[in-house]
Amino acid sequence: MPRIAALDVGDATVGVAVSDATMLTANPVTVIRRTNSVKADVRETERLLLELGAEEVVVGMPLDAQGNMGPQALKVKDFYDRLSRRMSIPFFTVDERFSTCEAEGYLLETDVSRKKREKVIDAMAAVVILETYLRERSICEKQNP
Repeated sequence: MPRIAALDVGDATVGVAVSDATMLTANPVTVIRRTNSVKADVRETERLLLELGAEEVVVGMPLDAQGNMGPQALKVKDFYDRLSRRMSIPFFTVDERFSTCEAEGYLLETDVSRKKREKVIDAMAAVVILETYLRERSICEKQNP
């Protein structure tokens, strides 16, 4: 079944989420712990995306307050470039400036313990990224049938 995957790429982890078969909702999958090797991290992410059957990938781009690419966004762009060159599926980015804050708010509202939040926050941030992408995609499809 076709799926869209989302990645929240950080220095220590990569949060992963995937759409349902209807591509209407997003679900957290896992958090990949980063190593000292970007190459190994890209390979592990590629392996997981293939296992999930991702046909599109959306990566959260951490732009600064003015919408520009700062040092962290450049690191994410490098990861994105490496991964997208290895895979023959479409890759997209979305502005993810507030995804971690939104994910934290959701986890607090649902009374998830601090210890559990630390384990799942990056996967939930990937859910927020994917939900943003799915919402924007739906709006575009309605405007351009």
